[in-house]
Amino acid sequence: MAQAQARPRHEELLAAAVRLFRHRGYHDTSMQDLAEAVGMQRGSLYHYIEAKEDLLWEIMDRAMHRLLDAVKPVAASRAPASEKLRRAIEAHLAVAAQHRDELVVLHVELKSLSEERRQRLLALRDRYEGLFRAMVAEGVQTGEFRPADPKTVGLAVLGACNWFTTWFRPEGPLSASDFARAFADLFLEGLVRTPHR
Repeated sequence: MAQAQARPRHEELLAAAVRLFRHRGYHDTSMQDLAEAVGMQRGSLYHYIEAKEDLLWEIMDRAMHRLLDAVKPVAASRAPASEKLRRAIEAHLAVAAQHRDELVVLHVELKSLSEERRQRLLALRDRYEGLFRAMVAEGVQTGEFRPADPKTVGLAVLGACNWFTTWFRPEGPLSASDFARAFADLFLEGLVRTPHR
């Protein structure tokens, strides 16, 4: 029963940590700041976490798994490589639009993790990047894409997608799906082979 009651409080603490880490930075957010954000005494935080870094790790681990869970089914599908890449970009930006602050923390605060946790996060990131590289490699192998280095293309696609979180505004004239379509068109126009006339 106590554990069931603690979970919503833990989620409230995580949400506050996301906001504070995003806007102030991890190192400039104190345990006192976190306590005040959720209306509790600083000492009470330790009922929910052992250290501030536990919050950072959980935020980043969750964000990385959100992306993996969104893109893995796309990468495993039997669709043509160009369709898979388009849908993967759409899936990434849908997660980014819904969990914008978490993804900003993921990209900006990697250096703030302890070495062991940083290596675990990097392994997850490599798995994720590998999904995009595999889609590009598949398209090159089948002849759907022109010859291109999968790692370079994967980094270019994800670089664009990752920056999306810093400037996207939900209230703006273009939706996340509009940007996904534009991003996909931009990259696929450079990759897809066009028949010679």
